[in-house]
Formats: sequence, structure tokens, C-alpha cells
Amino acid sequence: MSVNYVSNGEGETIAVQIAISDWEKIKDKYHDVDALDTDLPDWQKNLIDKRLKAIEDDPGSIQDIRGLFEELDK
Repeated sequence: MSVNYVSNGEGETIAVQIAISDWEKIKDKYHDVDALDTDLPDWQKNLIDKRLKAIEDDPGSIQDIRGLFEELDK
């Protein structure tokens, strides 16, 4: 897959371009890819807000992902 990076006037990468043929292959493999830019339902937004608040209230409750995998492997 050929990828072209698009930069703004300050040299920051702001976008990626791929060939239409590559995009069609992605859409064939991931049928719901077009739905990725839709808004989340309110119940999901509320759940995210609740979880972010819990993290804010107790930052020590967050475990590193490696620790989680180690725990799951036991």
C-alpha cells in the first residue's frame, strides 16, 4: 500500500492519502469502516464520562496494560 502524508505550512502531518484501490480493499475487509465517523450514542458518551470521572477521582486505580496481561496469564 502506498501512503502519502499531507503536511500543513508548519510541517506537521495532518492527513494521510491512500489510493482508491487500497481504500476499496480496506472497505472489502472492514465492511463497517464508513460508520467509524458517526457520533457515539449518548449512553456510550455517558459511560465514558463516568469512567473518566472515576479515573480523575482515583488515578491509582488504573493499571498498566502489561500488568493486566500478566494478571490474565496467571
